Amino acid sequence: MKINPVAFKIFGLEVRWYGILIALGVFLAILVTESMAKKKSYKNGLYKDIANDASLLAVIIGVLGARLYYVIFEWDYYSQHLDEIFAIRNGGLAIYGGIIAGGLTLYFFSKHKKVNFFSLADCIAPGLALAQSIGRWGNYINGEAHGGVTDVPWAILVDGERVHPTFFYESFVNFLIFLFLYFYLSKKQKFEGQLISFYMIFYGIARFFIEGMRTDSLYIGSFRVSQLVSIGIIIFGLAIRIIAKKRQKNI
Repeated sequence: MKINPVAFKIFGLEVRWYGILIALGVFLAILVTESMAKKKSYKNGLYKDIANDASLLAVIIGVLGARLYYVIFEWDYYSQHLDEIFAIRNGGLAIYGGIIAGGLTLYFFSKHKKVNFFSLADCIAPGLALAQSIGRWGNYINGEAHGGVTDVPWAILVDGERVHPTFFYESFVNFLIFLFLYFYLSKKQKFEGQLISFYMIFYGIARFFIEGMRTDSLYIGSFRVSQLVSIGIIIFGLAIRIIAKKRQKNI
């Protein structure tokens, strides 16, 4: 079923479903982060207001990072269409750019506020997964982020062809990660950094395989950028897990 990407207009300005879903994802992510911060109240120097401030700042910098990442790897196009660089409403946000920019923001923010980075990242991880799960449906409405031609029963129709709904695969995986982190692991947590490391490892693995199905990947030579970044995210997640567990034992 084809859905009009434009939800409605206000004074002639188009309001797109893509933007609405991203805003909804961000709003719910902030609520989840606040809930997580309450569970960790005053632990490791963390409290609710700092978590809220960090998540809002990470969202703003993350969106800019996601767009910058996409524009850089599609520069051949944008160098000829400079007026479209900031047209985010039309799509073109690379989640890994957002994760990298948001992660760096959290790191420097935690240093500035003198709070435990791992604890702060753990607060944000479940909401991040939920926001990604919701945001992927904006890709569906825009007719992007889908896979190649397939005959699987759950294929979707794009331009007259049945293709893999890779947006749905990623949305589903992220929702499962959210459920696991928020409702289970946060209650069984053994060390600070466990939630963010789990998110990075399992999302990285899932994204690596899902990216291999997509038809709109960004490339460096013959390599898919997101698959290379996925490997880096997995390695970084494993490193966080090792460092965080070691630090916990030394406390």
